[in-house]
Amino acid sequence: MNENIDPKKLYPSPPFDTPDQDYPGTENKMEPKADHGEESYVGYGRFKGKKVIITGGDSGIGKAVAIAFAREGADVLISYLADVEDKDAEDTAEYVRKAGRKAVLMKGDITSEKHCKAIIDKAVEEFGQIDVLINNAAFHIARKKLEDIPTDEWELTFDTNVNAIFYLCKAAVPHMPKGSSIINTSSVVAFDPSEDLLPYSATKSAVINLTANLNQILLKQGTGIRVNSVAPGPVWTPLIPATKFDVETFGENTAMERPGQPVEIAPAFLFLASADASFISGAVLPVTGGRITI
Repeated sequence: MNENIDPKKLYPSPPFDTPDQDYPGTENKMEPKADHGEESYVGYGRFKGKKVIITGGDSGIGKAVAIAFAREGADVLISYLADVEDKDAEDTAEYVRKAGRKAVLMKGDITSEKHCKAIIDKAVEEFGQIDVLINNAAFHIARKKLEDIPTDEWELTFDTNVNAIFYLCKAAVPHMPKGSSIINTSSVVAFDPSEDLLPYSATKSAVINLTANLNQILLKQGTGIRVNSVAPGPVWTPLIPATKFDVETFGENTAMERPGQPVEIAPAFLFLASADASFISGAVLPVTGGRITI
């Protein structure tokens, strides 16, 4: 990255004009295209031989994180939801393979505890152990009024954003050696709730509490596993046009006056998983384009 460029000018700013999509959305319909570091991310072998699970790894932040970990030497299991995402998931896997690493694809619904256990079992079968678990997949729909939120949508938001983390952590911890990391994706809305995202904002606050509490439990039990969270601000991913957001102005509410690109979020995950963060656990790392989290 050229450090002499104004960070406000590094990537596209609104207004955006991108086609509406159905949830969960795909990369090929995005306009402008998101940057996952396909051309820019350079790895230095910091995670050589490590084994990583990423939920929501087919597109958006998950895709950028998968590419970065692979270029740093890690094998990656990419978890994703549905058939419509097959192309995106395979594209991510191909970038992992081009980096000389092993890519494993797991399609299915993480709101099912059975499927979450299957993800962990597959990773152990393919890799032998799990060094980094990244709980990144999420769901939201923008709604203007409380009465517009269907009860099943409220439940799905918690099932996807909170319950799945519990299922995956519970299954993964026995297979994670000392020095491993769990990293959960929270959000700026945990600190600055959006009136359009009541269920999502509530879940992301829950993710922060879960992160802090699980960190205490695991370290006091002597597992040697650190648990942290990344709190992105608005990021340009398929979830945005697929979930009734006002995409034309998306990201205007940051000090950068633009949304982040997935490639700008990925390094936070690598830092928290690295030896450089050996004394960081239970923390939340904001990557918000200047939106305040205090």
